[in-house]
Amino acid sequence: MKVEPTQQAELLAVARAAIMGRLGGARAAAPPACAEGPPLDAPGASFVTLTTHGRLRGCCGSIEPSRVLLDDVWLNAQRTAFEDPRFPPLGPEEAPGAMLDISVLGPLETLEVDSEQALIEVLRPGVDGLLMVYGSHRATFLPKVWRTLPEPVVFLAHLKRKMGVPVDFWDAALVLRRYDTQEFGGALAP
Repeated sequence: MKVEPTQQAELLAVARAAIMGRLGGARAAAPPACAEGPPLDAPGASFVTLTTHGRLRGCCGSIEPSRVLLDDVWLNAQRTAFEDPRFPPLGPEEAPGAMLDISVLGPLETLEVDSEQALIEVLRPGVDGLLMVYGSHRATFLPKVWRTLPEPVVFLAHLKRKMGVPVDFWDAALVLRRYDTQEFGGALAP
């Protein structure tokens, strides 16, 4: 799914409105109507990341499309700022200087590999996001995580830790799905 610059601007405006409106005491039930049309009014999956002073402040998203992309960004922006369990809700004093990053996910591709070494051989560092699922354990890293974890072995070890399994874990029932993203962002309060 290709999101054009005008559509990126609309998604950023929607994410800003979702967060800033709630900071101001309003909580709209739904985003504004889509002005740009496809792909914003088609099913889509997104992650919204919020940083303050260069540090992660929240990140929530959807792996698979379950609502139109515009609504998905709206919901994930609110979840990121106010419901990420790793952080307290965003306060008004944090808005100046905060940055938003939106990642629109491409389709998921199941990887059929029989070992971690085979997985390493098919992974595309810097390009692939990776979803790992094993029973009730589930974790993902967006492609941008490669910027801080550029080595595939280290990337996978951290993803396994996030999933709650040992770093040397491998099982034939492990489900691996990769995806790419289109990223864009800007200041929360421009």
